[in-house]
Amino acid sequence: MTGDGSSAMAAATESIRRIPALDIESFIHRSFLKAGMPDGDANIVAQLMADADLNGSDGHGVFRLPGYIKRILSGGLNLTPDIKVEKERDAMALVNGDNGQGHLVMRYCAQKAMEKAKQSGIAWVGAHHSNHAGPASLYAKMPLAEDMIGLYAAIGNANHLPPWGGTEMLLSTNPIAFAVPAMEEPDVVLDMATTVAAYGKVKAAAQRGEQMPEGWMIDREGNPLTDPTKSDEGFLLPIGGPKGYGLALMIGLLAGTLNGAAFGKDVIDFNADFVTPTNTGQFVAAINIAAFAGIDNFKRSVDSVIRSMKTSPTLPGYDEVHLPGEQSHRKRLDRAENGVPLHDGLLKVLADLAEELDVGPLA
Repeated sequence: MTGDGSSAMAAATESIRRIPALDIESFIHRSFLKAGMPDGDANIVAQLMADADLNGSDGHGVFRLPGYIKRILSGGLNLTPDIKVEKERDAMALVNGDNGQGHLVMRYCAQKAMEKAKQSGIAWVGAHHSNHAGPASLYAKMPLAEDMIGLYAAIGNANHLPPWGGTEMLLSTNPIAFAVPAMEEPDVVLDMATTVAAYGKVKAAAQRGEQMPEGWMIDREGNPLTDPTKSDEGFLLPIGGPKGYGLALMIGLLAGTLNGAAFGKDVIDFNADFVTPTNTGQFVAAINIAAFAGIDNFKRSVDSVIRSMKTSPTLPGYDEVHLPGEQSHRKRLDRAENGVPLHDGLLKVLADLAEELDVGPLA
């Protein structure tokens, strides 16, 4: 089995064009510049967003650009933030993002966590007054460059999940990601929402005119909800029932409450409100492998674990055993060579944005 079938559904119902990642990055950069973002910051955010598309995080790359631009033009984002450490000890820091673009805030936090982990062995850096920052794996993977293990979690930017047994939307998808380096095999990267599907996938399905698989959402009567255009009539389902709810709650307490960021009733729906600061909370942790073991020996051991998983006999209906991040790695290789697949609906939205900003079309 290769997935939930939604990709195949999309391929059957829409036209896809392959766009080089560098063209996507350039378009994002031009758009942010025209909206008033400083050149250096626009370049950083464009690189991270294009990287998300390369990795297959289709709901967090250029797909998010129109919403980000609308927030900027509506005055809901600080284009010249003073991102700084407010509180600090040897192995931790609390960062104030000053309502800056989330990608800039979390890149700063990841760099701070790596810097501290070099000395302390492990470091935890939290943030408040941040914003949506794209896929969790972007920041969990940053410590890999320093032979470290990365961990990232965030408060989602809109509540789509009630507490288990309740009906009031008090929780979000609250994503979490881990990244562990290997020697010869692809790095192990787990990037997941605490709901069965991230809300970005719901938005993408609506834009493509697709139906959602049963099991993503239910309505307020408990019936399956498969029309993504009616997502406001129901809510997302947590992974593993009450266990997913519990995990979403704990991430909220760590990324939100602990950091002095919005959580629960205080979360701003950034899909509907483009003016109010979101006070998004996130954290990045870095673990210095050298503090625990020889780096090469650890990576070889990870390779051994990966190979033992991959050589496991499969159940009927499964072609192979996948490791977390393996399919993303394959997508990246394909998209780096053949371009990022963008559907006609998204290309139309981006063409309208290019005309609005007068920046020239993407493709």
